[in-house]
Amino acid sequence: MALQHVAGKNKGHIVLYALSTCPWCRKTKKLLEELGVEYSFGDVDLMNDAEKKEALVVIQKWNPSASFPTMVIDDKKSIVGFQEEKIKETFGK
Repeated sequence: MALQHVAGKNKGHIVLYALSTCPWCRKTKKLLEELGVEYSFGDVDLMNDAEKKEALVVIQKWNPSASFPTMVIDDKKSIVGFQEEKIKETFGK
């Protein structure tokens, strides 16, 4: 699956599953960048069919409704949707 990497402070293995057209996904990316957090992301709508299928399997494990954005942290927990306070609390600001 093609993920793009964003450099920053290592706060764990963070993967954000997003849509390129989703305003809440853009706000989540912007917030992570403002917090200086290193993460990887994939815009699922821009993936090929095989990658999309692989991404949806992971997303549905953490978020059965498969809504966006879905952030997976260290393969242990997730944050679904744009939850500004929870993101700030999780990453130390």
